[in-house]
Amino acid sequence: MASWQARLAVQIVKWRVKRKLLGVRDYRVARKILRPDPYTVPATVRVSPSKVGGVPGEWVEAIQTNSNANPVLLYLHGGGYFACSAESHRAITVSFAREGFKVLAPDYRLAPEDQFPAAVDDAVAAYRGLLSGGHSPERIVVGGDSAGGGLAVALLLALREAGVRLPSGAALFSPWTDLAATGESIRTNADRCAMFHGPSIGYSARYYLGEADPRTPLASPLYADLTGLPPLLIHVGADEILLDDSTRLAERARAAGVKTELKIWPVVPHAWQLAAGKIPEARQSLRESAAFLLALLSQEPPGKVA
Repeated sequence: MASWQARLAVQIVKWRVKRKLLGVRDYRVARKILRPDPYTVPATVRVSPSKVGGVPGEWVEAIQTNSNANPVLLYLHGGGYFACSAESHRAITVSFAREGFKVLAPDYRLAPEDQFPAAVDDAVAAYRGLLSGGHSPERIVVGGDSAGGGLAVALLLALREAGVRLPSGAALFSPWTDLAATGESIRTNADRCAMFHGPSIGYSARYYLGEADPRTPLASPLYADLTGLPPLLIHVGADEILLDDSTRLAERARAAGVKTELKIWPVVPHAWQLAAGKIPEARQSLRESAAFLLALLSQEPPGKVA
């Protein structure tokens, strides 16, 4: 059963976000609407500006631990590829830091100023920068929410095609994997989804895509061959218009032999993990995701992926 906090959050998001996004066609206005409330970093966590692989961003790590010995989580923020930042998603990265990760959150280039494949290129550059900095692939995992979740899968695909050793796994929160907007849930969940209007998804994808085909695998990983990817954990809300982006990705990943765990949460709004301080399901999702990733890191190192 969903918590009362989750039910209340749905109503708040519908009022503060979905209502305001209706009919918006100016990405600058949408950017302001999508930006989460400011987050206060606790005194036990340190946030440091970074540039890894030439990509700006920030490191997020718990102060009381020996962060050099901690596994690295490369976390890619959501925001439709045109909004938000590493700073806006600190509620998530701080939670992972408290679970024992040294989190790198890149500020990859945003659309429409920098369109596809700029975000993919930056994610790859950041990952290669981690390798150049001495971090072993076996001690790296990736994560992301919404567009950042789709970008995380695109990163894995790009690394695989380049013959770069892959990280140990990925945690994806409501990943946006189909920029062609063909999921049935875009229609069936149009009213229930707390954040998005179904018809707007395909339009907003154009900020990022430009003239690119929306079924291009590195833009829409749902259309990719997923063979050889590391284990995936996918969390998504049952009422989201992006539900089918997760369920179909899980189905295709399993068919390709990828170990995949899918959990569908009742009631919760899109990217509910950003409300870890208010929604019990957000804290639970983050704890479960951290446990999944840490379990992968404790296993024997995987072989090289070519």
